[in-house]
Amino acid sequence: MSTKLLKNNNILRILPILVIALLIVTGNSYSQDTKPNFLIIYGDDANYEEFSLYGGKNIDTPNIDRLAKEGLTFNKVFQAIAICAPSRAELYTGMYPVRNGVAWNHATARPGIKSIVHHLGDLGYRVGITGKLHAGPKNVFPFQELDILKGGDIDGEKLQEYAEQEQPFALIIASGEPHEPWNRGNPDKFDPDKLHLPPYFVDTQYTRELYTNYLAEMEHLDLQVGQSLKALEKSGKANNTLVLFTSEHGSPFPGGKWTNWNTGVHTAFVARWPGVISPGQRTDALIQYADVLPTLVDIVGGTVNKSEFDGTSFLPVLKGDTDQHREYVYFMHNNVPEGPPYPIRSVTNGTHHYIRNLTPENIYIEKHIFGGRAVEPFLVTWFYKSTTDTHARNMLNRFIHRPAEELYNMEQDPFEFENLAAETEFENIKRELSNALDAWMESQNDPGEALDSWEAYKNNGGYLDE
Repeated sequence: MSTKLLKNNNILRILPILVIALLIVTGNSYSQDTKPNFLIIYGDDANYEEFSLYGGKNIDTPNIDRLAKEGLTFNKVFQAIAICAPSRAELYTGMYPVRNGVAWNHATARPGIKSIVHHLGDLGYRVGITGKLHAGPKNVFPFQELDILKGGDIDGEKLQEYAEQEQPFALIIASGEPHEPWNRGNPDKFDPDKLHLPPYFVDTQYTRELYTNYLAEMEHLDLQVGQSLKALEKSGKANNTLVLFTSEHGSPFPGGKWTNWNTGVHTAFVARWPGVISPGQRTDALIQYADVLPTLVDIVGGTVNKSEFDGTSFLPVLKGDTDQHREYVYFMHNNVPEGPPYPIRSVTNGTHHYIRNLTPENIYIEKHIFGGRAVEPFLVTWFYKSTTDTHARNMLNRFIHRPAEELYNMEQDPFEFENLAAETEFENIKRELSNALDAWMESQNDPGEALDSWEAYKNNGGYLDE
């Protein structure tokens, strides 16, 4: 054998070893030496089911659709409370509401709690926010507050400038859309008579006209996503940035926000990370907002421990190594200060959803729906129609009067109309979920009904400004 051929054979023998060594050193296309950036784009009251990604037919969202084509769409991501301040506090702390202290709207976190600013700041990140903060106190959420989002639009030059700095960043773009007042976007493009209203709505002309304003802001949210992605690309950092889009919770119509139903606590969630996340994928992995911060910490080599987090890292899901994460996701609702006390607790395994209404003898009232801000007048038309329309009566009754227990198959009945709690064939799954809910409440030192009071609210830092 010639010397040349012998050398070639030796190279062929060691080539696989070199490749394996290279993979071990570089990881999955990112390393601790080149930490990825994090860009979180956060909607506000954006009903997940309106996005075409989840079957919506009313709006055009080309930028969010593009993000999904280039990344991973999550089918089952939830937050513990379908209200603004608690949902943000859960995502920013990696803790459930009772533990972090924000178990009511407009409440502040417990002193000494560490947030995303501390966890990622300790790992070498600039942690900033632009837009809606709605998180306090300042020592728990000491974000660098930026004016990148102003007047409803992204200042592309400022975002590009921020991203181009050498230190890795974690930036939250906290949109105010489509939270009312609805004054952005173009409602005139929608024909009210051709809208596909959610089935838990009462179909009145005023509701249809009002909903065009909401949908216009949903499309404006998509515009903000596009503006953000464009600026990120111009900065040259897009290929080393994990982009997360989440829509927060349901709309401020009966059956969405302020409820524990799927249409309240379910959120749209899309992740794009070039070179790590395979494009155009979907997952049924069960995720909770409390899992997001532990995942970011895990990505950059930080320690995720139970003393600081209730959530756990779903990095293996992002990398495509698994389609499983949680066994259960947990929910709660304290109605103060949104109305008179009406405590709710619930849990899902991703298929069945068990809800426990702790004071079913009371009627449910949410002050904004029954007599508050921009969405007030539509409910009058619902009550008026209920005099002659069975569906209207059923939807109002469903919203106002709740049984002690509810059980739904969320996959077959995503709008949760068919209560299975009294059906004998579902006794086992109801018992399993009820036991899981009890265990969660005990682990969180959640007393249940006693927590939904003005006294508890005030004693735990209520009255955070909107």
